[in-house]
Amino acid sequence: MAPRAQERIFEATLRLLAEHGYDGLTVEGVAKESGVNKTTLYRWWSSKAALARDALVHSELLALDPPDTGSLRGDLIALVEHVIGLLTLPSVRAVVAAMAGAAGNGELAETAKAFFADRFDREQAIFERARERGDLPPGADPMLVVDLLAGAVWTRLLLRQEPLGDAFAARAVDLVLGGSPGSPRPA
Repeated sequence: MAPRAQERIFEATLRLLAEHGYDGLTVEGVAKESGVNKTTLYRWWSSKAALARDALVHSELLALDPPDTGSLRGDLIALVEHVIGLLTLPSVRAVVAAMAGAAGNGELAETAKAFFADRFDREQAIFERARERGDLPPGADPMLVVDLLAGAVWTRLLLRQEPLGDAFAARAVDLVLGGSPGSPRPA
């Protein structure tokens, strides 16, 4: 499938997911919204869950290239700022809200799990470089670091609906890195 057609399908999928939630998302609706025949969609994706998973993982809207600033602190600040940037976009925020019910829906839970596993796989480069530079202790848990940072952003923006401020990313990273025994202190 041509990349532009695929992105058009992913955009339609995410837009409908945001507007109608996962239960209201249909392959037929995506076909109509994207201008692609329903049989073509089923040729590429066997189910609504497969289409939603690929849209979340491969859409340009949610793209993630792990930052490489030369330091763990810099990379994590850039990563947190990227997450903040995404979650302040109304279209992404609506998708996240639609995904919030993932725990109660088996298909959606698997889709959300695949999305976050893909993101964590991409973020591993940050931690591999940090280990090579000696910025990360051998026993450090990268997933916990990401969970703490992402959790801080999600809680503040989505649950409390409060502004983050310009220094939020740096303050959160400094707290996580400095608050962990054995972690290097931020400069």
